[in-house]
Amino acid sequence: MLAKKFWWVGSFAVAMAYTEAATVVYIRHIYGISDLILDNTPFDPVIAPIEFGRELATLIMLLAVGWVVGKSRQTRISFIFFAFGIWDIFYYIWLKIFIGWPNSLFSPDILFLIPLPWWGPVIAPILIACLMVVGGILVVIGEDKGFAIKLSLINWITLFGGLLIMLYSFMKDAITIMPANVETLAQLRPTAFNWPIYIFGLVLASYVVLHATWPVNPK
Repeated sequence: MLAKKFWWVGSFAVAMAYTEAATVVYIRHIYGISDLILDNTPFDPVIAPIEFGRELATLIMLLAVGWVVGKSRQTRISFIFFAFGIWDIFYYIWLKIFIGWPNSLFSPDILFLIPLPWWGPVIAPILIACLMVVGGILVVIGEDKGFAIKLSLINWITLFGGLLIMLYSFMKDAITIMPANVETLAQLRPTAFNWPIYIFGLVLASYVVLHATWPVNPK
């Protein structure tokens, strides 16, 4: 049964989160970063593309393990989401263990750099990660039991709409200064997080995922 592979995929994601968190600890130590908002390090044209590549490599590894483990396109995507969610959650757990950060679930963080810098409180990506984990598990368990998980066109539109809305809430500061070069984006610091927009997007995505997978519909 595919569900048994969650332990291996989860172990991979937890271990990967450890290496990712360790790398961030090294970067913070080298550059003397204690506060992501106040500590504005000089732009490094050598490090910047390497850091961008590191994040891209992270995505590729998560995609690869999910694709190898799954049997159908649906379960492959589900394992990718599961791995990504576990990785994201344990990334913050490891940072808390290593350096006592984040101070709270509402501490701001640089979430990602692809395709533009993402900013937001720690709890925002964690909630999305939890949704990805739950949705991924339910889809795989449903397939193991012979249930069909089907999304209507309206559901797909609603899901992607919710995702785009959440992405905008994370990247709105970078979007507002576009067009901008890499150095300008690297020095960008966020304004207040737009909770209403984020919550609206999260509710839309959560409704589609949970409505489609729980309870699942028999074939």
